[in-house]
Amino acid sequence: MSHVTRLALPPLLIALCMAPPLAQASGSVEVQWIDSEKYSDAGRNRFDRERALTQLAVLIQGMGRLLPDGQTLKLEVTDLDLAGELRPWHGQELRVMRGGADWPRMSLRYTLSAGGQTLRSGQAQLSDLNYLWRPLTQELGYEKRMLEQWVVQSIASASAGARSLQ
Repeated sequence: MSHVTRLALPPLLIALCMAPPLAQASGSVEVQWIDSEKYSDAGRNRFDRERALTQLAVLIQGMGRLLPDGQTLKLEVTDLDLAGELRPWHGQELRVMRGGADWPRMSLRYTLSAGGQTLRSGQAQLSDLNYLWRPLTQELGYEKRMLEQWVVQSIASASAGARSLQ
């Protein structure tokens, strides 16, 4: 049996995500984390998992800027494996990124809709095997880049008036 894990976002993050766009109209992105406690690697404990999923939810919702006005992309994430591997270090765990078999991965179901009609739907397996070839310093930056590339290549490019990454 599957259940949906809902995370409580801090009020400021909710306000920022729901604020009307300043410069141009865009679509919206909604995300649900399905059975997140069973993910391959979303953090070392419940606190880390909730923190990572909250940050990713904000990043994902911000990708609405890549969609034309009036379109909604609904994502159901069924598995997540963050970039790197957790390694013990002085009684703690550090996320070590070596560029081996530790690339970011995500499994999801999606539905793109507009005006009450489904434009596109399916399942996707996202991964970025070359994630360290373009280093980032932003936390969860590899996962964000992987998701943005998928939205641009697989979703927004199929929509009229798709916007390119900024």
